Amino acid sequence: MSDQDLLIPASQVDQQAVDARTRRGRIQMILLLLACATPVIASYLAYYVFKPEGGKTNYGTLIQPPQAINPIWFDASFKGKWTLLIARPANECRKGNDACVELLYLMRQVRLALGKQKNRVQLIWVVSDRLPVDPEINRAYDEETAGFLIIPAPDSKNNDAWLAWLNQQNLGGGIQLIDPSGEKMMVFPDKAESNDFVRMRKDLERLLKLNRKGEKI
Repeated sequence: MSDQDLLIPASQVDQQAVDARTRRGRIQMILLLLACATPVIASYLAYYVFKPEGGKTNYGTLIQPPQAINPIWFDASFKGKWTLLIARPANECRKGNDACVELLYLMRQVRLALGKQKNRVQLIWVVSDRLPVDPEINRAYDEETAGFLIIPAPDSKNNDAWLAWLNQQNLGGGIQLIDPSGEKMMVFPDKAESNDFVRMRKDLERLLKLNRKGEKI
């Protein structure tokens, strides 16, 4: 022990040791918290911060910032589940109109392809012209057969607000993805080819893996 050490009171030496241990404990706690929070931070950055430019990995287009859906527009719940929503008039979705029917089929098949995770996703078709749905299409894509909830578009009083929400970033014709908090966060192209099926499924699988916040299964 040096002469200088001899001049330090024993109580002060003990306090310095306690302070050193406290600092080490705080650093270890911070590192542990960072390790636990990293997956959550990574998923948030991946889908809400980084712009989908250049070498993006997601197929759908991110809606930034996410846009909340108004619960008064529909007799349906958008809380607690992921929702794939499409808006199409009943006049378009008839037998012989492949463009519309194939999109309904794509949504159904993507949900089925999620396997055990499919119950975390609901399908909604908003009938934009509020006309009766063709009975044959209704049977093929009802809730029991295909997992679809078929609902009319909002009434005239709420129609302008609904259309503004739907056409965010001029993507109203696409397949809208709403997260379990009730916010639209991504839109998939209105295409129904095999490559689109695979890429859409991968986006959903990634999201379901990274985020269960707010889900009620």
